[in-house]
Amino acid sequence: MTADATEIRGRVAEFLAAHDPQRTDRLEFLRARFDAGLAWVHFPAGLGGLGAARELQAEVDAAFAEAGAPDNQPQLNVIGLGMAGPTILRFGTDEQRRRYLRPLWTGEETWCQLFSEPGAGSDLAALSTRAVRDGEDWVVDGQKVWTSLAHRARWAILVARSDPDQPKHKGLSYFICDMTAPGVEVRPLRQITGEAEFNEVFLTGVRIPDSQRLGEVGQGWQVAMGTLMNERVAIGGRTPPREGGMIGEAAEAWRANPDKRTHGLHDRLLRLWVDAEATRLTSIRLRQQLAIGEPGPEGSAVKVSFAEQNQAITGFELEFQGEAGLSYDDWTFRQPDFASLTKRGAGFRYLRAKGNSIEGGTTEILRNVIAERILGLPQEIRTDKDRPWKELPR
Repeated sequence: MTADATEIRGRVAEFLAAHDPQRTDRLEFLRARFDAGLAWVHFPAGLGGLGAARELQAEVDAAFAEAGAPDNQPQLNVIGLGMAGPTILRFGTDEQRRRYLRPLWTGEETWCQLFSEPGAGSDLAALSTRAVRDGEDWVVDGQKVWTSLAHRARWAILVARSDPDQPKHKGLSYFICDMTAPGVEVRPLRQITGEAEFNEVFLTGVRIPDSQRLGEVGQGWQVAMGTLMNERVAIGGRTPPREGGMIGEAAEAWRANPDKRTHGLHDRLLRLWVDAEATRLTSIRLRQQLAIGEPGPEGSAVKVSFAEQNQAITGFELEFQGEAGLSYDDWTFRQPDFASLTKRGAGFRYLRAKGNSIEGGTTEILRNVIAERILGLPQEIRTDKDRPWKELPR
């Protein structure tokens, strides 16, 4: 037991004694928890944390859950908590940190991510959304796509091209965009599941104050890479309990339908179970590495495994269920607040899992990251790295 751990346990106990979870207003409770440094314990004091070791967060969260305390509904603000928050902490000014981190953590303000474009999905650096300086503002025009939660987000993290005369990786800048500003239009994108988790966002003459720029002008690529490393950890680095997630659904179906079992399917299920457990343990190791540093390219490897396994497991489940697997529970068009692959029909899981190898970085691009940044293999030949973006064919 470390001194830091002892001190934090004492702070949690004192906080709960002073703020009865059953009698304190939910939002008031969450704001007070942030102010007490018990939101992100590894963040600096005054910004929701205590400068403690990251691994103590799980202990703090467990203590609050055991006391019946309200949480900040993280499933409704995954981009804010997993991507925008860490990016603002690392690259934001003191004023930006004080303005955005508290309402982000409490869930008062949700966030989305304006990165991908119709012509720049896998190659993010090729994006064409323009940001032109006009006095103390930037005027932004362009289109973004595959934007989760844009229909309910208050803020967005945005990458735009601020200098077309620079090579594509150097002429970018990173902004915080007000999703309620004039010129922001959100349109739903209906998926193969029938739902519209994602949106396309059109930006027409949107004015963003320079005070809402993150990082230096032209530093957008570096800031975006920090965001994406956190995103891949957030998507692929979750650590469910043993036999949780998709493999839990498949195992539950196997136990409930002994008449459908075959030796071949049994062998496939066992292999999938072992693979899922190996990925789960790797995710735990990744979390431990995060406790002593910034997220690295290893999150890309876990994210690739997560995507491929989800697709293999849902394919197995659909085949195992036979005719029942072809039924679909609900084709009603709606825009859900968050996506859940569990507790739905096998058909829904099978269709939704197809997106796992695209969202958060395509598997093909992440394999390049693994090859170049982890294995140290030669980089792909690129003829466009040093040419001005405006000269590149599009």
